[in-house]
Amino acid sequence: MITYFLEHLWQVWLIVSILCLILELTNGDFFIFCFAIGGIGGLITSLITDSITAQVVVFAVISIICIFFVRPTIVKYFHKSGRRSNFEALIGRHGRVTDAIPQDGYGYVQIDGDSWRSHTKDGQPIEKGAEVEVLSMNSIILTVKRI
Repeated sequence: MITYFLEHLWQVWLIVSILCLILELTNGDFFIFCFAIGGIGGLITSLITDSITAQVVVFAVISIICIFFVRPTIVKYFHKSGRRSNFEALIGRHGRVTDAIPQDGYGYVQIDGDSWRSHTKDGQPIEKGAEVEVLSMNSIILTVKRI
């Protein structure tokens, strides 16, 4: 069986590439994807030459080049900076005051079932049940205004 794989090493490189693509599906940061591309380079090299050393060198070189030059482009395209994190997604959302916000004090606002400690930007009080909009967030404290 070992002699079979040595004679058909392109199949090993194909399996390596497919496994790397499957592993890439689990994390999505396009790092393992570079090794899949390197595996394709190893596969092509195995069709040209029987030298295992040449195949491994081509695999390593293509993988490294891909990590430094191809991956940043792919990441920039698929992970656009315009996306907002969950933290930033609260800004602009509307909620309901569940615990009154006293003047220059803190109360609680409920947004999608979660209660957040809140205060107003201008220090004005807001009564329980009022609708508010989130202006900003400092750590876990929201700054809100009445709608």
